[in-house]
Amino acid sequence: MDLKKRPNHKIYLQVLRNMSPEERLCKAFELSGFAKQLFVHGLRKRFSHLSDVEFRKLLLKRLDKCHNRNY
Repeated sequence: MDLKKRPNHKIYLQVLRNMSPEERLCKAFELSGFAKQLFVHGLRKRFSHLSDVEFRKLLLKRLDKCHNRNY
């Protein structure tokens, strides 16, 4: 049972159906990039004391943990 109300879900699905495959792919890349920006921003905020080099190492380590190893 879905407890969360989603009043605009049907509209969302219709918008997706009306998009071309290229538009959907671009939207997927846009959302993926936005998610990565949020991840980096949150990580930087949490570890603001790290140097740029240390932060980059941490970021790469964390991104490696997120990688889907099924591919």
